[in-house]
Amino acid sequence: MDKQVDAYVWEAERIADAVPVPDYLERIYWWTYNRSWAVWVFDRQWVVNAILLTQYNRMRRAVLAALGEILPGRTLQISCAYGDLTPKLAMRVAKGGGILDLVDVLPIQLENARAKLPSGAPVRLINMNAEALALPADRYDRVMIYFLLHEVPKDVRAKVLKEAFRVLKPGGRLVMGEFSNPKWWNPFRYLWAVFLSIFEPFALDMWRTDIADMLPDAARGCRMDRNRYFGGLFQRTVVTKE
Repeated sequence: MDKQVDAYVWEAERIADAVPVPDYLERIYWWTYNRSWAVWVFDRQWVVNAILLTQYNRMRRAVLAALGEILPGRTLQISCAYGDLTPKLAMRVAKGGGILDLVDVLPIQLENARAKLPSGAPVRLINMNAEALALPADRYDRVMIYFLLHEVPKDVRAKVLKEAFRVLKPGGRLVMGEFSNPKWWNPFRYLWAVFLSIFEPFALDMWRTDIADMLPDAARGCRMDRNRYFGGLFQRTVVTKE
């Protein structure tokens, strides 16, 4: 099975063989993720913290706490993330003698992630589309998705969650940091409704639909723990596979 995964492990010399970039990603988010100058602009800790209204560090801590301080076995991070989330996750994996697989459809994001990791970090960078993971079922002890779901169309989101749950071992945890439906009294509910409708056209789905209703059928009835932050605008959701 490792040979199947190794076929997708990203290397600079194989960049021409990268998996196709989804149309919506190039059409909507070209200015955010798929250009070298965009990576240079946005992947700064103070920038990502400002984008998440000073809540990046808080949400990172919440997600990592749900994963654990020491992470043996196999961990999967679906999609790269700006900021210092991945290096801090890799440190916890290293403490546990485990391995971290980081999946992303964009080689430029994998290249950027590699630049942030220390030499010898137990991380494999995998060029793969999250909606069709070429990974064995029941492989990972834990899977993390950090602020990806709001950036993909509804049909893609369903596929990503289905795949995330498929590759998770029974007893494993799917940990997600995401937007949520803010309280009516939260002023950012009204300010961000305009911002998101312009720059994040799929994000308001996270307000309209409870994340429990986005999960695949296989996850129905599984234990789900959720915490909301910043007047309900953000959520950390943990689903334990039975």
